[in-house]
Amino acid sequence: MRFFHLSDLHIGKTLHGYSLKEDQTHILNEVVEYAGKLCPDAVVISGDIYDKAAPSAEAVSIFDTFLTELAALRPKVPVLLISGNHDSAKRLDYARRILADQQIYIAGQVPAQPGEHMEKVSLIDGFGEVDFYLLPFLKPGYVRELFAEKELSTYSEAVFAMIEREHIDFSRRNVLVSHQFYTRKGQESVTCDSEVFSVGGIDNVDSHIVEAFDYVALGHLHGSQTVGDEHIRYCGTLLKYSVSEASHEKTLHVVELGEKGQPVKIEKLPLHPKRDVRIYRGELDEILEAAQKEEKDCIEDYVSITLTDEKELYKPKEQLERVFSHILEIRLDNARIRKKLAFDNEEVILRSPVCVFADFFREMQGRELSEEERKVVETVAETAGGR
Repeated sequence: MRFFHLSDLHIGKTLHGYSLKEDQTHILNEVVEYAGKLCPDAVVISGDIYDKAAPSAEAVSIFDTFLTELAALRPKVPVLLISGNHDSAKRLDYARRILADQQIYIAGQVPAQPGEHMEKVSLIDGFGEVDFYLLPFLKPGYVRELFAEKELSTYSEAVFAMIEREHIDFSRRNVLVSHQFYTRKGQESVTCDSEVFSVGGIDNVDSHIVEAFDYVALGHLHGSQTVGDEHIRYCGTLLKYSVSEASHEKTLHVVELGEKGQPVKIEKLPLHPKRDVRIYRGELDEILEAAQKEEKDCIEDYVSITLTDEKELYKPKEQLERVFSHILEIRLDNARIRKKLAFDNEEVILRSPVCVFADFFREMQGRELSEEERKVVETVAETAGGR
């Protein structure tokens, strides 16, 4: 059994005010191309399909196109997906019964009534059946009524109770698809700035609970990593969603299950984003000179720049913007700034007026600027800057 393991698509996400529509469409197209060439037995998506519980029409359209293109492949490729903490479980469940007829299996909401159970999808290969159990993101409060006789106070207890009530036959090959913050005692997880966690780690789930599965397809952490064992794995995001991920190598995980008892095999296929995330650090002249030697694609990347000049600079932001088209942030780090930080403990970041206004607009209106609105703000900023 060979299947793709994806997670945390976060469709609709922005990066420091930049829309990632083109980037996400581009990378999802590459996944479809891989599926067309390799003909996997399934595509598994472990939650956080969207970046917001109420995704924009544009975000929904991007995912709709992705599913439509996967559904058109021959031979047919089943798609199995769950909701994550960023998704609206009810919205994701829309038309799930109709989509199941097209072998698109969706588990948005966790079982809440005694007669409900985890979504189970069984697929067949040369060694027999593989049972995929789809467990959407949950909190103890989501399933408390289902276990009235138990006091579920932790995430680990809630996940364990959900798995235990399914009476899973572990003599068969089983795959769990889950979106939680799994940890193993004594092992630190690699986290990124683009992730959100509860203070104090109260949402941790002990990975020992899921050890008996032949593979555990996890979502939630944005960096590719295992949790204790090779078969319990976060595949990470397809794209870099923060500056802290600049050094990550994003790949498409292809999971292969042999017969029962054989170790799982993981192949990581290279991905080619429309724009990468890069970090520059040094004096202004050095950075500008280095940029002139870069290929055009690199100049189009999303960049974080830290200037280390000790002398006063003449319009550094404007000089950098003439070279780089997608500047995420410009930071200052020199003796004067460090001395200032020692007093007020504040980091100095040069941000464009457009980014500042975009943050203010998001806070006031609860949504991102549309492309048309952003263009108006950019025009106003450019006009004001030229006076």
